[in-house]
Amino acid sequence: MNNTNKDNIILGIESSCDDTSAAVLINGKVYSNVVANQDVHNSYGGVVPELASRAHQQNIVPVVDKALKLAKVKATDLSAIAFTKGPGLLGSLMVGTAFAKSFAMGLNIPIIDVHHMKAHVHAHFIQKPNENINTPNFPFLCLTVSGGHTQIVLIKSPLDMTIIGETIDDAAGEAFDKAAKQLGIDYPGGPLIDKMAKNGNEKRFKFTYPKVAGLNYSFSGLKTQFLYFLQEQSKSNSNFIEENKKDICASYQSHVVNYLLKKLALAIKQTGCKDIAIAGGVSANSKLREELIKLGLQTNCNVFIPSFEFCTDNAAMIAMSGYFMYEKKLFAKQNVTPQARINI
Repeated sequence: MNNTNKDNIILGIESSCDDTSAAVLINGKVYSNVVANQDVHNSYGGVVPELASRAHQQNIVPVVDKALKLAKVKATDLSAIAFTKGPGLLGSLMVGTAFAKSFAMGLNIPIIDVHHMKAHVHAHFIQKPNENINTPNFPFLCLTVSGGHTQIVLIKSPLDMTIIGETIDDAAGEAFDKAAKQLGIDYPGGPLIDKMAKNGNEKRFKFTYPKVAGLNYSFSGLKTQFLYFLQEQSKSNSNFIEENKKDICASYQSHVVNYLLKKLALAIKQTGCKDIAIAGGVSANSKLREELIKLGLQTNCNVFIPSFEFCTDNAAMIAMSGYFMYEKKLFAKQNVTPQARINI
């Protein structure tokens, strides 16, 4: 290996969807985290996979270069390169995987293939230089909620995770985005629903909970219920949506959040865990964060919420996963390939 530095320096690369990101972790502390967003998708009302792949190809070299410079690290200082293997959009994953493999081969250093959803959980362990944050104690529960996943995960150690509940169809993030589209709200709809809901009456409109056994979720029926609700109300008032948009957003958001935490409360009861956390893009939702804190008080649990910059897709969490895996020497081979779907 070229690297003779005693420091553990991990370059993380994230390209699972529409954000190209690179981060540098030195001895477990994040020294840079660069994210290039792709505004090209906004006019389409969602992520276009082909456009995402092209944008990743354009962004990945300058993003990595900036991450190394901000961390004041040379490529030859790196101990390993961690990258997202999956799940995600296959075309997007291929860009990050190919770059990581070729860059590592040129430097003669190991590569580490990271599970995207595990990395979201590891976001709780990200610390900046001269920072000492509280982290969850093992075992703990983490509700990981994004546009593609909704899971309740039991974490016994950094690399020992078990899904004990998950959606059987669509994800909570998608339920927000689809509702936003039906309301005529621009993409990405989730954050805009959150913003509008702040000035709405969350008790005005009622929705029913899907009947799913155990700790699992279902959001496809809720999406259909919301669509039929809008159609029915619009029959008698064609301006119903515009006149009531803030109350609709508040009511729908409150219902989704309550549904998410209803199952998490059941998981707390079943496992006896006293530390609970949220992760993933939807964990940036203000209502979810607010209600999780209340749940913690009700159940006498410690609550952990990642900072906003580490909620959405980012390479710092990939590097954090890489750090834990590097300690166990869990390296990938050069013939590793990305996977659009992959179990935790």
